[in-house]
Amino acid sequence: MDNQHLVPAAVLAAKNGVRFPNESEAYRSARDALLAEEIELRRHIERVARQRRALPPGGEVAKDYRFEGSDGPISFAELFADKDTLIVYSYMFGPQRERPCPMCTSLLSAWDGEVPDIQQRAALAVVARSPIERLLAFKKERGWHHLPLYSDMTDDYSSDYHAIGGDGGDDAAFNVFTRRDGTIRHFWSQEMGGVTADPGEDPRGAPDLMPLWTVIDSTPEGRPADWYPKLSY
Repeated sequence: MDNQHLVPAAVLAAKNGVRFPNESEAYRSARDALLAEEIELRRHIERVARQRRALPPGGEVAKDYRFEGSDGPISFAELFADKDTLIVYSYMFGPQRERPCPMCTSLLSAWDGEVPDIQQRAALAVVARSPIERLLAFKKERGWHHLPLYSDMTDDYSSDYHAIGGDGGDDAAFNVFTRRDGTIRHFWSQEMGGVTADPGEDPRGAPDLMPLWTVIDSTPEGRPADWYPKLSY
């Protein structure tokens, strides 16, 4: 959409007309100003999404990556199944961890119910460096129903696509790949990390992939600097 033809956000906010019991004029004025910013944020998210979709072709996937799934060995190309797009989340549950990353686990727990919907549009694979038996045991423990888990036992994929840190430990990674005319290419990766973080904030991408933080950000306390989800409470 041509931004020049959009109604100014402040005008849309003024037309909103929503009121709540006993709110003050000061509250409504501040809320309408915030609403205008929220409209601008929505528009910026869409501008970024259009820019992402317009990326030139990424690097060709030349290696024959191999994984182990619940049904046995599977190649990278086979992860696409009948789709032309593949989403791969690298889960921090590798050989150096006794238990998986609570943040990754919270994210994937939120995604589990969305998997059937995601798979209408793209293939999805959750890859970790633990043996598949270990991954499936935790899937059962956590009560996940839909997440397709795969083991990268050679570390080849994880190493090439930034799911292993400088110390050899796990890093979370979110990568998207395409298959066009028989050629598999990298399309996009979430690249925001420590070096791109603003002062006082944890490294995170935008939009944030975790529904948890979207909900918490709507509260007066906001996103805490000293609290993270746990595997159990």
